Amino acid sequence: MDTLKAMRVFVRAMELGSLSAVARELGTSQPTVSKTVAALEADLGVRLMERTTTRLTPTEAGRRFYAHALTVLDAYGEAVGEARGLADHPSGRIIVSAPVSLGVLRLNALVLEFLQAFPDVDVDLRFDDRFVDLVEAGVDVALRLGASLPPNVVARRIAVSPRMLVAAPGYLARHPPLRQPADLIDHQLLRFTWLATGEDIVLSDARGRSASVEAPCRYRVNNSLAMRESFLAGAGLGLTPAWLVQDLLDRGDLVPVLPGWHGSPQEAFLVYPSRRYQPARTRALLAFLAERLPALPGFAPAGK
Repeated sequence: MDTLKAMRVFVRAMELGSLSAVARELGTSQPTVSKTVAALEADLGVRLMERTTTRLTPTEAGRRFYAHALTVLDAYGEAVGEARGLADHPSGRIIVSAPVSLGVLRLNALVLEFLQAFPDVDVDLRFDDRFVDLVEAGVDVALRLGASLPPNVVARRIAVSPRMLVAAPGYLARHPPLRQPADLIDHQLLRFTWLATGEDIVLSDARGRSASVEAPCRYRVNNSLAMRESFLAGAGLGLTPAWLVQDLLDRGDLVPVLPGWHGSPQEAFLVYPSRRYQPARTRALLAFLAERLPALPGFAPAGK
């Protein structure tokens, strides 16, 4: 049995969730792929995945073996590249995970630019607001917002985005003026479902003062794109990271509310599995995003 080949087949089966999908990708038959995985299981003496007619489910041993197999295959690829003088040439496939709204609004354009700069690299960009298990999902690089990060990963803090109150001019024209945080009680707040401060809007100013206001809220939503549209529709005002609305602020479609007051900034991290060997393609993408993301509208470098 070609062990490295069998490991590659198993890894792709885990990532694609289907033996048939692996067969199509490799240009072979599903029974051939199934026999390869079965031979690997026989060689290891453990069952790596449970098979049904519709899906593959990794066993606990399969999940652990998958993590180690990725490391082995990465190390082998690096060794081959070094032997061929290609270790520093980015090529191959990268799986990237990112939050839905940030991915659609900002990251998608950056990835397309990266692909232009590195024509031998393929990117599989997956949008997911959950903190996925990078090893189990086969993710090479994840972009994550907020300080709550999964264990057993490397996390690089690369950018911050200030949080501010915003509203549409039309909404403000129909409601009482806002001069201080206490005035928020006379307004309709739009809220992210996952806001960590509970029912209160917590603000601070440049003088070090803080204010906590429990304002009325009739609409909560767990998606940033929906919140963005709600601001534009004049449904209310809310506290939002600048990256979500900076373009709308620049055009005047939204305006800052109580501009001297702000919420805690949102942090952006590049997250990747703790592996000793990183292919050139992964190193190139990490460097690219670390340079370009802080320069996007609504972000600033993490050190500032």
